[in-house]
Amino acid sequence: MEYKKLTNYLKALSWIIIALFITCTTLCVFPLKHENNDKWKDSSAVTNDSLITHVSQFKAVSFEDNPEGEMAGYGEKLIKNTYDYFYDGELKIGNKLACTSCHLNGGTKAFAAPYVGLTNVFPIYIGRENKVESLEERINGCFERSMNGRAIPENSKEMRAIVTYIKNISINTLNKGRLAGQGFVKMDIPNRAADLKHGKLVFEGKCTNCHGKDGQGMLQLAGRGYLYPPLWGKDSYNDGAGMARLLTATRFIKANMPLGASYEAPQLSDDEAYDVAAYINSFDRPKKANKELDYPNLAKKPKDSPYPPYADNVSTEQHKHGPYNF
Repeated sequence: MEYKKLTNYLKALSWIIIALFITCTTLCVFPLKHENNDKWKDSSAVTNDSLITHVSQFKAVSFEDNPEGEMAGYGEKLIKNTYDYFYDGELKIGNKLACTSCHLNGGTKAFAAPYVGLTNVFPIYIGRENKVESLEERINGCFERSMNGRAIPENSKEMRAIVTYIKNISINTLNKGRLAGQGFVKMDIPNRAADLKHGKLVFEGKCTNCHGKDGQGMLQLAGRGYLYPPLWGKDSYNDGAGMARLLTATRFIKANMPLGASYEAPQLSDDEAYDVAAYINSFDRPKKANKELDYPNLAKKPKDSPYPPYADNVSTEQHKHGPYNF
């Protein structure tokens, strides 16, 4: 009798063990849903407080005390004090602007063509050359146009320093392409031709304190460059630069000018930014050689490109000053 009870007990225990094994196996293969299922997500989706999702969140970084950090520090000097470098003897190559004249705050200000995150963007297709370009090639585009100088060797110490600086200030960005706040701010462009007379009034009322009544900026008290850059004339960007395009200049001005403005707190209306940009670009500036060769595929040429040839029959005047309803 006792033997029979023991046998039944062992059989029941066996079935319980089998049931527990099946249950555990099922849970491993098909885990139960849980309100907090973050641990099942891809590791790239895990929040990291150091990562930024918008350029405006950028915080200054300290460069490491090593050869790469030293190179990044040199790159920062080249960006912020460009006018102190790139000489042939005593003769300056190009103008006396600094990269930070347009790429504000050393390329860290949102919607001021910032450098932050660019190492996640390049190589990228550029319509002006109709090819996929490296970051080095794009930097040289600035040297030839905005700086009105000449390209520097892509493997030079200076180029490596600039790229290293951009890499280091991009360290807290996700490697997923464009970062919000890059480029220039989006805005409603007035559906009309720019009004140069109104632009002059805006310039006189909002811009002369820094850039002067003659638009020639303000030189540093001590140094080779400008405290505030000239907006036209021999020391300004040439007519092949991106800033020589009305829509580009308008978007830059809208989010950044007068000094202290931001995309969140602009100081000019859309109309004011549009008209003053046209007024600034109506003055003489250095001429970029061979710019007619830009945009081999004319279908890629921006509407506001101020120089021919074009793929359409719209006048050069309308390409320069709008309206851009074509």
